[in-house]
Amino acid sequence: MSIVRSFKATDLFKFNHMCAGLFDSPLWAYIDGHLALHSNLDLWTETYAINFYLGYFCRWPDMCAVQETPQGRIMGYVIGKAEGRGPELHGHVTALTVAPEYRRLGLSRKFMAWLERVSDENYHGCFVDLYVRCVNFAAIGMYEGLGYSVYRRVREYYSNLGLGFGVRDEEDGFDMRKPLPRDPMRRSVRANGRDIAVSASEVS
Repeated sequence: MSIVRSFKATDLFKFNHMCAGLFDSPLWAYIDGHLALHSNLDLWTETYAINFYLGYFCRWPDMCAVQETPQGRIMGYVIGKAEGRGPELHGHVTALTVAPEYRRLGLSRKFMAWLERVSDENYHGCFVDLYVRCVNFAAIGMYEGLGYSVYRRVREYYSNLGLGFGVRDEEDGFDMRKPLPRDPMRRSVRANGRDIAVSASEVS
């Protein structure tokens, strides 16, 4: 039976199996020599430097979790944070990913429910939000099924990866939100979010 537990710093060295299919790509030789951390490199999930993850573990340890098999193999993880004040106080999903061999088992749903509960009970948040690439239709559909809706479109939210290939990688992102019990009037969401566009510089 798999378990969900707190994310530990040493878990950062257990993510190579989440990179299935990438190691054979022409980008891998470059990435392998320039990234300090061989963690998740799922093309749909943002990957950060090791100090970024460690900062989250220190400030929001209760919003960082992994699910692992009885043998200790990482199945997936989520990292989040709490931010904002007053009616803008909310939980934010920074990254969520599941290893290819463990997808379609409901792990993402479990991670989201867990982060929503922590955002509500521990931080008294009014909503949970996340960003997703506008072309990631599978993820958008999943989040909509969990009660999230598009609040706004952020132009070029996903900026150039900086891999040095001279290729622009800017993509728009959807800011998706789900109200928590402290927002019974649903003031944190809107019906026409897909029609509202802002620049990345306007997003804090």
